[in-house]
Amino acid sequence: MVRRVAVIGAGAGGLVSVKCCLDEGLEPTCFESSEDIGGVWRYTDSTDSGRVSVYRSVITNTSKEMSCFSDFPFPEDFPSYLSHSLVLEYFRMYARHFNLLQHIRFQTTVLSVRKCPDFSSSGQWEVVTETDGVRESHVFDAVMVCTGHYQEPYLPLASFPGIENRFQGQKLHSREYRDVQAFRGKRVLVVGIGNTGGDLSVELSRVAAKVFLSTRSNTWVISRVSHHGFPFDMVSTTRCNHLLEWLLPSALIRKIKFRKFNSWFNHTNYGLASSKSSKFKMIINEELPFCLLSGTVVLKPNVKEFTESSAIFEDGTTEENIDVVLFATGYNFSFPFLEESVRSAIDDNRSLYNCVFPPQLEKPTLAIIGLIQLTGSIMVGSEMQARWVTGVFAGWNKLPPPSRMMAEVLKRKPPAKRNPHERENLKMSFISYMDKIAACAGVKPSVWRLLLTDPQLALAIFFGPCSPYQYRLVGQGRWSGARAAILSQWQRTLQPLRTRLVGDNSNSSCGWCWMCLLALPAALTAGFLFSKYPQPGWSPWA
Repeated sequence: MVRRVAVIGAGAGGLVSVKCCLDEGLEPTCFESSEDIGGVWRYTDSTDSGRVSVYRSVITNTSKEMSCFSDFPFPEDFPSYLSHSLVLEYFRMYARHFNLLQHIRFQTTVLSVRKCPDFSSSGQWEVVTETDGVRESHVFDAVMVCTGHYQEPYLPLASFPGIENRFQGQKLHSREYRDVQAFRGKRVLVVGIGNTGGDLSVELSRVAAKVFLSTRSNTWVISRVSHHGFPFDMVSTTRCNHLLEWLLPSALIRKIKFRKFNSWFNHTNYGLASSKSSKFKMIINEELPFCLLSGTVVLKPNVKEFTESSAIFEDGTTEENIDVVLFATGYNFSFPFLEESVRSAIDDNRSLYNCVFPPQLEKPTLAIIGLIQLTGSIMVGSEMQARWVTGVFAGWNKLPPPSRMMAEVLKRKPPAKRNPHERENLKMSFISYMDKIAACAGVKPSVWRLLLTDPQLALAIFFGPCSPYQYRLVGQGRWSGARAAILSQWQRTLQPLRTRLVGDNSNSSCGWCWMCLLALPAALTAGFLFSKYPQPGWSPWA
């Protein structure tokens, strides 16, 4: 029976894993190599430690109501989108509230995690750690790896001829970026148009002589601010939208999305994306379109090669006098402390059962937390994983036999190995994945049942944001404050804006509420009927 659990890392995933272990009556010991909690969200000026952290100006891409742990809302006075300092403050509040710090051993590095000799019967692991040069060996019943996927910078220099042996300027990865001071007056080429590449291009454009942004991808740019000024993810991430995306043909959904994206600005005119492309990604950035429009950022195709001071692009154009090349090309994950037989089997999260459990192990006592990319908050997804995993460890959640888990993994995994920079391959629908893991953990809410017992809450759950509180309404870990948190989430969103009150004659419409109440049974019935003839892929009832 599992009792003692090793948790590796005290970032968001590690903190919530410790808390979930305590909820299940387990005994967690968390090992954190640095001197504090927070993981990547604990900003430091130095880049020498090898620890990855966010840059100084970073702001969250997901709103506070869609990013919080499910039984601990962000303070009402926190803004909807948060700086790294506020995220870290929230982590500290969470750790204090649930008394987590006493279970964390700081400045302790995990050197190795290996199966005990009797693993096939005991499922135990030998964990070797080092603190101040002193090594210790421990035996744990289970291990939760919470080091995330922002670990080793991915720097594809081999894909850019001349960057290593000819280019005379400075080259660096975005991991080394902290602020704009070192780039003042320089001509900077940013390679990669993910969220980081977009953010850094905009920020650098304020002080650099010129910023060029190179991309090989079709990219749609969306704003954090959506209809009527509400956060984009609160408006778009709803069960109603999720059901529509499942019911309607994917080509029609894509057309609707492209039309919506282009209603802000025409992405083809800006060289960002074509509505004819079936492969694309989305980034969050309110300022990039204006920077492109004002010429402070110039969009370029993929780099073909570098000379001593210039970049030659695939369309034949050349930009001269490049001072700095900044690679915003993402990260690779790695688990160097895991024994080779386990580590070599993890290519990406598709090698794991439900992106968590290595299926080849005789005993399911190793879990990888947070190795996911969702269309919503990774923090929320990590918490759901931790709740499910600790339920498995405690014995009340059951996994299929290893053979079934392996078959499931092989079904999901493509035959070709993923290129490290293609992170979009790992991205999954937030609601689909959350509902899938919630169903495994026995905490998925039933909209049908709520429609009969609590129509007001059913409306809020179906038509409103799919916020984390929904997964605390039923099952193990049920939270008595979940209903109130769901019904007051819009109020908490608007509260930080109430710094200057103005007159407003608009009132909430009772007619709209009645229309939603009538539409909900029809939508659910349609979903039920269509589920009898499922489309390939996912289902809203998963």
